[in-house]
Amino acid sequence: QVQLVESGGNLVQPGGSLTLSCAASGLIFSAYAMGWYRQAPGEQRELVARILPGGGTKYADSVKGRFTISRDNTKNTVALQMDSLKPEDTAVYYCNAALGNSGYWGQGTQVTVSS
Repeated sequence: QVQLVESGGNLVQPGGSLTLSCAASGLIFSAYAMGWYRQAPGEQRELVARILPGGGTKYADSVKGRFTISRDNTKNTVALQMDSLKPEDTAVYYCNAALGNSGYWGQGTQVTVSS
């Protein structure tokens, strides 16, 4: 079955950096659009960044210039490099794989930005 396993969440100070990673299995990874979403307490889940099979990317306005999404189709992984972190980036971050009407989610990893 499809599995998406996130890692890399942590407590970090404002202005710091963190890299999240998602390892995928059970799917033809190169065919899927991969995304990172986040959900803060009391808020709806929102798209953070997305990368298409061909490498095209899309970012939420709130993270443009600070976050970078990348994928490695040889290792079936997608990463989110997060720089200049702000307290408002605090959330559970989820990995998503999407292809047509198929979609899969990871279990999430907690990112807390606080001094």
